[in-house]
Amino acid sequence: MGGAAQGRAADVTAAISAKVLERFPAGSPRGSWPAEEYAARRRAEGEAATVVMDLESDAFLVVVPADED
Repeated sequence: MGGAAQGRAADVTAAISAKVLERFPAGSPRGSWPAEEYAARRRAEGEAATVVMDLESDAFLVVVPADED
């Protein structure tokens, strides 16, 4: 593997080492962003929350980095 393929593999590894806080179905009404709103509330509380798309389940996941204990 070389170039861009290696970058994609690194992204997948990062996603696997994340803790899922909440799941939101992708079919929300137009203009509604519940996953982004939830992640923003968590960030306001000091968590490094971000939103990723799980294509397999057609859902948005709010994730934080996993603890590396």
